[in-house]
Amino acid sequence: MTPYDKAKEAAHYIKEKIGDRSPRVAVVLGSGLGGVADSITDAVEIPYPEIPNFVHSTVEGHAGKLIVGSCAGTDVAVMKGRVHFYEGYSMQEVTLPVRVFALMGVRSLMLTNAAGGTSPHLSPGSLMIITDHINLMGDNPLRGPNDERFGPRFPDMTSIYTRSYIAAAHETAREMGLVLAEGTYLGLRGPSYETPAEVRMLRDLGADALGMSTVPEAIVARHAGMKILAISCITNVAAGLSRYEINHEEVMEVGARAGRQLADLVVRLIPRIVAIENRSRTPKA
Repeated sequence: MTPYDKAKEAAHYIKEKIGDRSPRVAVVLGSGLGGVADSITDAVEIPYPEIPNFVHSTVEGHAGKLIVGSCAGTDVAVMKGRVHFYEGYSMQEVTLPVRVFALMGVRSLMLTNAAGGTSPHLSPGSLMIITDHINLMGDNPLRGPNDERFGPRFPDMTSIYTRSYIAAAHETAREMGLVLAEGTYLGLRGPSYETPAEVRMLRDLGADALGMSTVPEAIVARHAGMKILAISCITNVAAGLSRYEINHEEVMEVGARAGRQLADLVVRLIPRIVAIENRSRTPKA
């Protein structure tokens, strides 16, 4: 079965489960950031193992279920937890949900993650809009034969993160009394955290935040012509930049605290993103 056939089968199953709902926005929630799901009404919950060709999350803090319902008056699809390359899955398996969303007609993707900060202007609890990324995961989800039904062989990555969405996020944050940082996210294979020497090198390469997700999903979404907003919740200072060691439990704890603000931000942003897309579709006189 080809990747396209796998995505098509999964999309068909989800559509049968959700009935007449038609999600316009999809949201992927990172470690400890499941609060957005609490705002979904009239929800249909589908555990990943029930969806054909989906793999299940093995990481604490990732519930592993797809939730489809209404948020702020808009039909949305929310991944409560993601799967990662470091769990032993292939890039095709990690990014399958994004391709499924594309086949379901979703054109707007919001990605969130927990990340370690390397920039001095980022501290635990900060929220950083990703304006660009560096892929050091050692693989690319588009490697191998290209299926034009997903997208072109050589997709352009110049403006992978949508500027109008970023502007809307800043405007929404200001209304909430929040200040959002901006920066470059660097994706690594994991699962071990970086050494202090690695952090120094990666900071010199231009990384403001380090993580183990998001980049493959963003590449595949761009390949499919989707528009993307990505936000990192800075849950720790990267190794060697403080005197404390890093552990996953603390990452989840900080993520849960900052995640409440992030959840509120995402919920407020959804109707604005839909409004941006509505304006872009309106014919000019």
